[in-house]
Amino acid sequence: MFYEGSEKKAEIIIDTKQVSLLTYSDEFWEAVVAQSDAKILSKISNDEVKAFILSESSLFVWNDRLLLLTCGNTRLVSSVMYFLAQVDKSAILQLIYQRKNEYCSHLQHSHATVDTKQLQTLNDGKLMRFGELDSHHSYLYHLDNDYTCSASDKTYEVLIYNIDKKISSLLSQCNIEKSKVRDLLQLDKLIPGFDLDDVVFEPIGYSLNAIRGRDYFTVHLTPQAKSSYVSFESNLNLIDIIPTILSIFSPSSIDVVTFNENGFEAKIMEAIPLDYKANELVEERLSCSYMVHFGSFSRENKVFTKSTNISLEGVCDVF
Repeated sequence: MFYEGSEKKAEIIIDTKQVSLLTYSDEFWEAVVAQSDAKILSKISNDEVKAFILSESSLFVWNDRLLLLTCGNTRLVSSVMYFLAQVDKSAILQLIYQRKNEYCSHLQHSHATVDTKQLQTLNDGKLMRFGELDSHHSYLYHLDNDYTCSASDKTYEVLIYNIDKKISSLLSQCNIEKSKVRDLLQLDKLIPGFDLDDVVFEPIGYSLNAIRGRDYFTVHLTPQAKSSYVSFESNLNLIDIIPTILSIFSPSSIDVVTFNENGFEAKIMEAIPLDYKANELVEERLSCSYMVHFGSFSRENKVFTKSTNISLEGVCDVF
């Protein structure tokens, strides 16, 4: 089977003098998520944040912002457009919309450029690509305004591809228990003191949301052979746990995206093992003040493999 694990991501920052997102009902967020052709499965919360596990990834809601991740063939831009239509335009301080390169982009409903054209009907922004087009890359759209982020407003994304076959096989077992996945991820070591909410999907797949005060940590795992993908995201420094992630999954490649991380190059080169080579290192200061870093690394594979048959079922003629 094939499932597109690569996420589309939107973060919207709100002026809390005008509105608090924590006052919005769960029914409202269900309507937002539904626009992406996804649904809410479960929820945990504290005084700082609500965390929803979706049928495709996660939604986090704080007083001043929301973070929505969707994977598969979802239409995230539709959720963003719906939300923006419900909130006074003057309350929107910043919007960041990201799309990572997919395994099978031809099966998606749209492309990042198409999504951006929709977003541009409501706001002026810039679309950028981090990484080369013929390799791993990430599109990032942001509002081009005078918003200035706090230096403490940090985000870390660690995305891994083609995990070890033994781990892929283990995680692809039917009815695998949550406890086994939690133990594999070493969550007690990685995120002590967090409240956890996780779901094992049928036939395969796993999502985790974890919160502690304002901090969040989320994992999305699609372990199918030949197109496996695992994503980690947090406002905690995930660079520190990259060696642990690589030791668990032994992936063929890893991408790292950070917002407002100081000394990225030195820290990432120390964290990445010597058997992985750097394909891309990109640094960019956005006009909305965020410092963004993108790094893509792969492990050399000198072993002959087999070609892959590709099904044309479900392929669209155009986006």
